[in-house]
Amino acid sequence: MRKPRRKAEETREDILLKAEELFRAGGFSKVSIADIAAALGMSPANVFKHFHSKTALAVAITERHISHMSARLASLDDTVQISERLLKVAQRLMESHLDDLRCSPYIFEMVLMTADTDFPSGRLYKQLLEEKFEAIIHAGVEAGIYHCPDPARTAKAVSAALASVLHPVFLVRSRPGELPERCEVVVELINAALQNPLAK
Repeated sequence: MRKPRRKAEETREDILLKAEELFRAGGFSKVSIADIAAALGMSPANVFKHFHSKTALAVAITERHISHMSARLASLDDTVQISERLLKVAQRLMESHLDDLRCSPYIFEMVLMTADTDFPSGRLYKQLLEEKFEAIIHAGVEAGIYHCPDPARTAKAVSAALASVLHPVFLVRSRPGELPERCEVVVELINAALQNPLAK
């Protein structure tokens, strides 16, 4: 009796899980599509049918990583004072990235590889940050704490300013202890600008 054919989504999920496992163990650059196929007992052509390149696999894994990050951000307690919310989000993101760098350096290697590209994962991460910052700014305006005529436009500038503590390249190149202080100073400057009535 022939085994029933598996759904394409199930096969794709198997490939993603196995690829991430192998990338974590050996590093993105050292694992080939043939290695992933062999570990799954399938042909490389079958892997290529679902992911046209190893880079496409990395992008899919990175997007999953970003989705998990989005869920962690959504769980932030909105009872935190609005004036402190921006700092809490920036710190949570920065600490999450640093944990990934320490615990999963090979996965972080993929994030680093896609960070300065036009891959969907890079755009998704940028959008995630801007939407979160826009929500915080909007809440501050509603509460009368912030003065900002265009929260969406300002959120893009906030995201760019916080890249100095959130972008993978800065995380890799910063000295221990340097990032937390920089994060506080940058958020202090952003908060001061947003609270300035002249910014109307």
